Amino acid sequence: MVSERGLEVLRAIVQDYVATHEPVGSRSIVERHSFGVSAATIRNDMAQLEDEELITAPHTSSGRVPTDKGYRVFVNHLAQLRPLSTAQRGAIESFLADPADLDDLMARTVRVLTQVTGQVALAQYPSFARAHLTHIELVSLAPNRLLVVLVTDAGGVSQRIAGLPLDLDDADVEVLRARLSALLTGQSVREAAERVQALGIAPETQRTDVALRILGGIIGEELAEFRHERLVMAGAATLARREQDFRGSIHPLLEAIEEQVTLLRLMSEMVTDEHGLAASIGAENEPFGLPEAPLSRVTT
Repeated sequence: MVSERGLEVLRAIVQDYVATHEPVGSRSIVERHSFGVSAATIRNDMAQLEDEELITAPHTSSGRVPTDKGYRVFVNHLAQLRPLSTAQRGAIESFLADPADLDDLMARTVRVLTQVTGQVALAQYPSFARAHLTHIELVSLAPNRLLVVLVTDAGGVSQRIAGLPLDLDDADVEVLRARLSALLTGQSVREAAERVQALGIAPETQRTDVALRILGGIIGEELAEFRHERLVMAGAATLARREQDFRGSIHPLLEAIEEQVTLLRLMSEMVTDEHGLAASIGAENEPFGLPEAPLSRVTT
């Protein structure tokens, strides 16, 4: 059973190791933290922590580093949420203000996260699969070319140029816009995809039906893209600088970042607490082939 002071020593070891990336010894704990006891007493606390497998010696030095179990105790019981300062909050709000579009906002978000944390930052796009279409626009570029614009309530925007086998006037374009809007606006991405599939087998009764069928196929392709889960990343260079922190190879993590599928599955299975936070540490990621990777998730 670890004492209260022992848990505070564990807190100090985790904080100092994360800050310095060097094994933490009893003398440095006495110098950096106000425990009011001798280095010998801290060594006894560290021995107890080691018996509980919360810290370990990476080599023959007197310093210790946290284990996965130690990190878990820290995250569950010892970590504290530190509020942003007014200056930090103002800088972040300014950096994220007035993005050009969702892609720009996501790119800015991961950049600011990696700057604040000094770690690799990954952000998951909103799940457009659960989004609803809020607007469909057709813009005539030429008599036989239209720009198709789709907008969802999750911030997704798609633009695609459609080439048509017939010339359309403004009245034709208005008819197509009205028919597509009535059919798809307000529908979920999944439901809208099912509806445009039906356009491919509908009988042609009007002159614009050929154009409607072509536009339905294009919209179906764009809706399929909306249903793909996506991640955006920043700070990959920090992995190269901290490769020595990994007990094994860093390659599986790099491959997972590149392929995204594994990370998306892992993040979807992480359960957040009342603050919207979750952490998956070391060996807890072994089912996903990432036993060396500590991962944390924040939801908003």
